[in-house]
Amino acid sequence: MSYKVVATNRKAHHDYFILDRYEAGIALKGSEIKSIRAGQISIKEAYVRVDGREAWLVDAHIAPYDPASRLNHEPRRPRKLLLHRREIRKLWEQVRQKGLTIVPLKVYIKNGLAKVEIALVKGKKIHDKRAVIAKRDAEREIRRAYKVR
Repeated sequence: MSYKVVATNRKAHHDYFILDRYEAGIALKGSEIKSIRAGQISIKEAYVRVDGREAWLVDAHIAPYDPASRLNHEPRRPRKLLLHRREIRKLWEQVRQKGLTIVPLKVYIKNGLAKVEIALVKGKKIHDKRAVIAKRDAEREIRRAYKVR
């Protein structure tokens, strides 16, 4: 079972602690899926809004598909995410009570269908980000020291 990653949210790992991951389908129009297959999607500033019954992908930018011309889609319209009812309920309760948020991590094509990997996340504070950077730099220095010998 292979899949082709179309877009990733690189800042998500830097800005958030990832607590839980889910795979969701996306309800799309014809011109949207063609644009996604061409790699014309950005999820950099996107997030997921849950209202108890439905989950929506908000602020994801899917560029208009030129050959569709007049039958094109709105680039930033909210798109419904296809999740099981129990998953939506679980996400809604956690976001409501714990002050967490949901962000998309990557969009990919799996068996011909567009899927999005979403994550339940908690925001990092500035000192958390600094600690991660310091740890990464220290590990890099250790690797360099071993490589020289």
